Amino acid sequence: MIPQRRSSRLGAVLRDLIEAVVLAAVLFLVLQFTLQNTIVEGASMEPNLVDRQWLLVNKVAYRLGEPQRGDVIVFHAPDQPGKDFIKRIIGLPGETIRIQDGRATVDGEALDEPWAPRWDASNYGPYTVPADQYFVLGDNRMRSNDSRTWNGAGGGLEAEQIVGKAWLSVWPRETWGPVRADAPGPARGLFEPPVASP
Repeated sequence: MIPQRRSSRLGAVLRDLIEAVVLAAVLFLVLQFTLQNTIVEGASMEPNLVDRQWLLVNKVAYRLGEPQRGDVIVFHAPDQPGKDFIKRIIGLPGETIRIQDGRATVDGEALDEPWAPRWDASNYGPYTVPADQYFVLGDNRMRSNDSRTWNGAGGGLEAEQIVGKAWLSVWPRETWGPVRADAPGPARGLFEPPVASP
């Protein structure tokens, strides 16, 4: 009888192990196709996202809906193959963007930008965003390679270049929490009081 009990236990352990491996593989595949980790590089999104901040990017957000003004997105850089950037959507397809003395307008209306510091005094445009493209800017306009500067003349970002929507800040701990489109100032974590990027 004892060998049979060992055989039963071994079978149960093997079944549990196989189930765990299959579950882990399925979870890995689901995460691989829905989320991506990204590390912010540089100062272009300061003060809202900072250098070496780790984020999770929702790769299915725009399969289920359209990008919106204010969304923070990760995308394949149009002028640097193999590199991803993180910026904020300012202009949607068909809109005309103009920046005068650092203040953005969309179709002639001043854009409320609680996320953008006011020390930039640059000018740009007018630029009409083509269909299936978006106009993106870094929050720190003085230190950002974005729709104003790509390929020497600037331009829109093709929708197909978007990897996904910045969803969750995971590191450093004090920034842990959702990446919000309307959050001015330093990134806020769930456990802290209110306070990617060439």
